Amino acid sequence: MNIDKELLERSEGACELCKSKIDLQLYIVKKPISVLSDNQVVVCSKCNNLFDSNPKEDENHWRCLSETVWSEVAAVKVLSVSILNKLSGIAWVEEISSQVYLEDENVFWVEQLSNTSSGSTDTVKHLDSNGVQLFVGDTVTIIKDLNVKGSSIVAKRGTAVRNIALVHDNPEYIEGKVNGQVIVLLTKYVKK
Repeated sequence: MNIDKELLERSEGACELCKSKIDLQLYIVKKPISVLSDNQVVVCSKCNNLFDSNPKEDENHWRCLSETVWSEVAAVKVLSVSILNKLSGIAWVEEISSQVYLEDENVFWVEQLSNTSSGSTDTVKHLDSNGVQLFVGDTVTIIKDLNVKGSSIVAKRGTAVRNIALVHDNPEYIEGKVNGQVIVLLTKYVKK
């Protein structure tokens, strides 16, 4: 696919993820019908090949996402967060992910993109103590005082944990920042 002039101007003639100016391509970010944002992104062939196959193959290449997650272009931001989600479990990725803010529409877009890229609509559902489904970026409240294992921190009842991350392979765990430290919380001890 050819990259139109307007898109090339927006990207300043470079990959909108890693800023490479070599072998640029148009990438269409799959989106739900309800999302009205433009879904075209300029990427280089290396980024395209890595995130469509195995992003962890070259995790250091993705350090560029620490900047692109703040993009004003929704499709670039959503694609960046989606790649970070595939890289979960890596310390620097978790730090960046804990700082990212997404609008509700973009949270939904990331969720949908993750569902379609995994090839499954059968995803693990994370439910709070009241049975309400939790999503990436939600804010939850801790419902009882919790001693954080391995530290002297006590996560107090009533503490709001913003911008949570889901542990994708375990529906009982979420991650969030309490007192400046990222911790794992059991979903049965939080409410939306």
